[in-house]
Amino acid sequence: MTHAVIFDIDGTLLNSAVTDDQMYREAVLEIFGEVSFRAEMHEYDRVTDLGILLQIIEDNNLEPAAHSIEGVKNAFFARMRSFLDNVGSFDEVPGAKAVLRRISALEDHRLAIATGGWRTSAEMKLKSVGFELQDVPVLTSDDHVERTGIMKIALAELGKDFESVTYFGDALWDQRACHELDWNFRAVGPMLDGLKTYDGLYTG
Repeated sequence: MTHAVIFDIDGTLLNSAVTDDQMYREAVLEIFGEVSFRAEMHEYDRVTDLGILLQIIEDNNLEPAAHSIEGVKNAFFARMRSFLDNVGSFDEVPGAKAVLRRISALEDHRLAIATGGWRTSAEMKLKSVGFELQDVPVLTSDDHVERTGIMKIALAELGKDFESVTYFGDALWDQRACHELDWNFRAVGPMLDGLKTYDGLYTG
């Protein structure tokens, strides 16, 4: 039997969550003007880039025009490119690249990425740090508006009949999604008092 191991990105593989959130809000403000945001991201029902944007539009009685949504995406991607051009990259969570390489080398494990971010920005961030993901499925908010939907598509990309499914994430919404899907959850980072490093995991 094989095991599926799936990772979030922001706060899980990269220390990028705070900067990513700031650029996202700035992009929304650029396109829609002064709008109100909920106090915390976990207060949104669908914590994905598209899901949050649709709820911001609903909360502020805005028109959900397709060109406006694309405008937010493009404004966000422009900020991401500028950040990476000027700073260079985000910091990886210690051992993140190494643990992905170790899992990929295990014959009885399958690896995927499932993030609530959009594909373009996810790929920019991962490539800037040097993650090698040519054969790893990367599922994003472009694939589904719901986080659990993204995660289920990621698992389907890997196959079926897994002995276990483990998801690494850093936030409450990751934990809740795993509970809903009945997946194993491994917390990463300070928000849930999770792993500080991947050293020692999947070493054989």
